[in-house]
Amino acid sequence: MNTVLKKFVALSALAVAMQADAAPYQSIVPAKSSVTFSYKQMGVAMDGRFKRFAAKVNFDPAKADQAKASFEVDLASVDAGSSEADDEVVTKSWFNAAAFPKASFVAKQIKQTAPNQYEVLGTLSIKGLTREVKFQMKHAAQGKDGVLTGGFTLKRGDYSIGEGMWAKFDVVANDIQVNFSITAQLSQ
Repeated sequence: MNTVLKKFVALSALAVAMQADAAPYQSIVPAKSSVTFSYKQMGVAMDGRFKRFAAKVNFDPAKADQAKASFEVDLASVDAGSSEADDEVVTKSWFNAAAFPKASFVAKQIKQTAPNQYEVLGTLSIKGLTREVKFQMKHAAQGKDGVLTGGFTLKRGDYSIGEGMWAKFDVVANDIQVNFSITAQLSQ
């Protein structure tokens, strides 16, 4: 093979590889993803997670400013550590999952702040109340998948999570740390 042909083949292979890297992530892998939370109850650290959630993403790490993302969490899928806690947290005083079965997040802006690091601004809706949230997110490539991780502190009082006798923060703290690890797949 002559030198010109070898260079053409090499450049073509590089162009194909670059196009593959430029494809956006457009679906998530729920089995490899998680949404967890932690808080303090009577000063003791507690952890939980949500078992069911869905996301719509269109995220190219190289073009973060063009990204779109939305996320829904099935509030009745909560695992707060015991069946008694799971039953309590879906009641009207807490999530009121019968009237508001989903929590949702919609990204309004994603901007790169450093290599593989992004600032995400969006709206979080829980119990019919919507608030703006901002958080840091990291991206790590894992073969054809990408892992997006981040978290933020939710003030439960901002969303009326814990009403009536639970409205004070002496038993259950106001600050709830929400963390996520989302495995996303490239578009095909």
